[in-house]
Amino acid sequence: MKPYPAYKDSGIEWIGEIPENYVVTNLKHICDKITDGSHFSPETQDYGIPYITVQDVKDDFIDFDNSKRISETDYLTLKRNGCQPLEGDVLLTKDGTIGKAVVVKNKNNFAILSSLGLIRPSPAKLLPEYLRYYLTSGLNIDQMFSFIRGSALTRLTIKLIEQLLIVYPSIPEQQDIITFLDKKTSQIDAVIEKKQKQIELLKEERTAIINHVVTKGLNPDVPMKDSGIEWLGEVPEHWEIAGLTKYLESIVDYRGKTPQKTEEGIFLVTAKNVKNGIIDYSLSQEYINTADYEKVMSRGYPEIGDVLFTTEAPLGEVANVDNEDIALAQRIIKFRANKNYLDNYFLKFWLLSYSFQSDLQRYATGSTAQGIKASKLNHLKVVLPPLVEQESIVSFIDTSYSETEIIIGNIQNQISLLQEYRTSLISNAVTGKIDVRNEVELVE
Repeated sequence: MKPYPAYKDSGIEWIGEIPENYVVTNLKHICDKITDGSHFSPETQDYGIPYITVQDVKDDFIDFDNSKRISETDYLTLKRNGCQPLEGDVLLTKDGTIGKAVVVKNKNNFAILSSLGLIRPSPAKLLPEYLRYYLTSGLNIDQMFSFIRGSALTRLTIKLIEQLLIVYPSIPEQQDIITFLDKKTSQIDAVIEKKQKQIELLKEERTAIINHVVTKGLNPDVPMKDSGIEWLGEVPEHWEIAGLTKYLESIVDYRGKTPQKTEEGIFLVTAKNVKNGIIDYSLSQEYINTADYEKVMSRGYPEIGDVLFTTEAPLGEVANVDNEDIALAQRIIKFRANKNYLDNYFLKFWLLSYSFQSDLQRYATGSTAQGIKASKLNHLKVVLPPLVEQESIVSFIDTSYSETEIIIGNIQNQISLLQEYRTSLISNAVTGKIDVRNEVELVE
């Protein structure tokens, strides 16, 4: 794609040159209204008027189906406060997740929370879809974060949104850019979605392999027997089926009083950290004081290989301990297998299997968040190959897992490159680095 015939200095270092016909101004000068949602917090209920939050703003739509609801009375109060978006308004996430934007296309009544900005562009100057693309472009995301970087703010204020610098061409040219980007971004999104489905299929295949080898073994010719358990079916004839707790050396339940959190100290592994068979230290970073460690962990200290099992929120996530210098939080139970009969790593893979997870759900309780009581653990089952066979199964799964992770990693890199290209394309189009006017006919 070619550049414009002639450019001028925008006067903005991070934008650089823009086409001669482009205008540079603050957002407030080309909008009829910039405000945010209500700071009044109405009670939510199961039915009523949609009450839209940051979580409900998706890439190209508002998720009304899963949004919170408020009463008609509270809605009217919010409406009087100016918190009722109209068709054509742009909603911008300004608190927590910053920089997602969506154009309001629904004529139904709804209200918005204060974490959302409401921007109403002047029809003669700015098209809503052009504004959405501009707000979500990489350059503008950088601009928004530059406003809050180095300050005590963790959110955008309305005054900061009003001061956002925007560059824009005429209305017909904005429409050309919208048409071009709609087509191109949908093509990119389709490719990304296809690759994400590939990853999901690979993960499902990996889980199926785990389930097969921990219930049927590695030898397809081994004699089988009926397990006597409907959800398990046949297992190798020489395997034992036992209660989960039978071959555990220790079971430590860390449910109880939440330890005092600190800014630094001993890393506290919470249920959030136990994900996809590992302890993911990036998902939550919490700490306890070093002086409190012995008291917090007095029920049982972790050793390498110990199996961590989440009892609720979420239920049934599993990982092996890979670092002894950690503390364990509520909603986690630590299993240590009797090494003469059961391998900790085999135990982890058994707990991750479809078979065990379906058994687990039979004993789970709770309406909003599923959980399991410690007293129910002895009702759960474990299949037990000979120890040498357990170790062979673990080795097989580890190799298969590593191979799949390499493939998934490559696909994720491809997705990242596509997302970077998408962001770059939007930024270049809305700032005039590329001239898409002659490209519109090609993409239609």
